[in-house]
Amino acid sequence: MTDNDHAVRSEAFFSLHHRLPRQSPGSDATTRRLLELVGPLPHRPRVLDLGCGPGRAALLLAAEAGAEVTAVDLHEPFLDELREAAGARGLGDRIRPVRADMADLSGPDFPDGSFDLVWAEGSAYLIGFDTALRDWKRLLAPGGSLVVSGCVWTTDTPSAVARAFWDREASLRPVAADTAAAVTAGYHVLGVRVQPDSDWDEYYIPLAEHVEAADASAPGMEWALAATREELAMRREHGTEYGYACYALRPADPRWTTRPETAADGAAVHAVNAAAFPTPDEARLVDELRADPAAWLPGLGHVALDGPDGDIAAYALLTRCRVGDAPALALAPVATAPDRQRQGAGRAAVRAALDAARLRGESLVLVLGHPEYYPRFGFVPASRYGIRPGFDVPDEAMMALVLDDSVPVPQGTIRYPAAFGV
Repeated sequence: MTDNDHAVRSEAFFSLHHRLPRQSPGSDATTRRLLELVGPLPHRPRVLDLGCGPGRAALLLAAEAGAEVTAVDLHEPFLDELREAAGARGLGDRIRPVRADMADLSGPDFPDGSFDLVWAEGSAYLIGFDTALRDWKRLLAPGGSLVVSGCVWTTDTPSAVARAFWDREASLRPVAADTAAAVTAGYHVLGVRVQPDSDWDEYYIPLAEHVEAADASAPGMEWALAATREELAMRREHGTEYGYACYALRPADPRWTTRPETAADGAAVHAVNAAAFPTPDEARLVDELRADPAAWLPGLGHVALDGPDGDIAAYALLTRCRVGDAPALALAPVATAPDRQRQGAGRAAVRAALDAARLRGESLVLVLGHPEYYPRFGFVPASRYGIRPGFDVPDEAMMALVLDDSVPVPQGTIRYPAAFGV
């Protein structure tokens, strides 16, 4: 194919996509859900929307999160559509369209640490998921978050037809592999959402209408129509095999090194728990849970150290409990050495333990704790799911975190390991 042929095909492809409401599967509802996973943002957060297309997400972020959005795309007509929409909604002063290549974010518009939120719905595949994780991290301000999506396998056994199609487009992995890649790249996972079929409809239904109305005699259009029809047919016939997953991520706090506890950590872990609480009960609880093979799950007790070879500053433990007969995890105890409290060590240990639980394929975590502390990790009152403890506690103190919303959340009474004494 000559350069001219490629240019003609690209122009035909983009002409099919002009004036679509969005350029990838998505919805305002999904954008709002991802914002919830990120958690509280600063006043007038600085947001970088990469591969913004006509800016559906940018418009919502500016209007509902009060964000100042730098919206990046290489295709100037998409940016023109965004300028028009932003002006019509009175958001022209909140959204700054920039023509740039997301693979080369150099120059004065993209200094290190300059954004509270980097947003990339449906665009990271252009440079590769792992490359996006690596290259975009430097753009985040301390405490900033990355929201990124990618196409994933939703079955362990994709068909040869689906695999052949996607091998031409991108290298698909299951959600667990993308999650592991994010953790390996130095992020904590705030939440994961596999987009519903309705998000695909919001993209594909208008696109199909454009296909039907297109002039097949236009230069390059025969190719563009064939490629688009193949994509639509692939979704129609094999859509249960793949989907889009969105990840809300935050770089790990560089002040703390986290890792699973080892056998050599036993005494130090006991000491941290004994020092953090007014009685020795929590320290004894850990020892008893460690001795209970039905409760103890190797790799789900995590420590935070002040440096790779530093002392243990905090500890978080997840052990097996049940809701009715369904497996779940109990987060307890969470302990921080008194001289390290209010410095993020406990938060780092909890994040690391939750990441490890996701990578194990766990779907539900329960905690009895302070209702002003644990919601920052995504916990909500367990009663929302029909989950309750077998003893009286304030409703807001018994909380649940769903790690995998593709798994039905069980309802019923929490059954704790014997060591908890309840």
